Amino acid sequence: MHIGTFRSPLHTPEQAAEFARAVIRRDGFRLVGVMGYEGQIAGLGDAPPGHPLRARLIRLIQGRSMPELIGRRTEAIRRIQAMTSLEFVNGGGTGSLESTARDTSVTEFTAGSGLVGPTLFDAYRRFSPEPALLFALPVVRRPGPGLATLFSGGYVASGTGTPDRLPRPHLPAGLSLTGTEGAGEVQTPVRGAPAGRLRVGDRVWLRHAKGGELAERFRDYHVIDADGQLTSVPTYRGEGQCFG
Repeated sequence: MHIGTFRSPLHTPEQAAEFARAVIRRDGFRLVGVMGYEGQIAGLGDAPPGHPLRARLIRLIQGRSMPELIGRRTEAIRRIQAMTSLEFVNGGGTGSLESTARDTSVTEFTAGSGLVGPTLFDAYRRFSPEPALLFALPVVRRPGPGLATLFSGGYVASGTGTPDRLPRPHLPAGLSLTGTEGAGEVQTPVRGAPAGRLRVGDRVWLRHAKGGELAERFRDYHVIDADGQLTSVPTYRGEGQCFG
């Protein structure tokens, strides 16, 4: 049985060293850094709401996985540095910063999308992120009591395709998506007591689930400083980039 993501084919220090050797020997290439990302810890919450048995299993896996990963990554870096000097060794993610910090082979950590507090990071015991990035959708229809239909909103995170990858209504508090439609590219119905007070044209604020959903669709982030000053910065879409 496989638990975890399907990404790199390199699993052992020997495989990592062999790949590094192939890069070093190739004309026009220079190996300057290595990334060792522990996705089963960095991006997997250990307290999924409503799933206590799954939470216990995740914590067991993560507790046993990190010491093994540190040893494997340390040996891989030792073998690679015996062939060439490295400018950096990158490790970690938002959910594993404190455990990756114990690995002395790592020279830099990556906090990632958790800096803006998307909903996936609500499922961690180790920290409680403050939501820092919201998007607003206007109400366009009122299909029935306790219901409001928002325009657009199908900004789905990568991963399992499950409901936890969908955006989540945040303000006004008390709204939720419907189980039959979720969040759609054309419309997003919401239900709950506050929906009865919403009028066409009102805004509902939502949080995205993961990291890049909004940067893929909007050209700018509008940043509100502590003193209330508003500035705008371009997303990678706003800079004309496309990583699809």
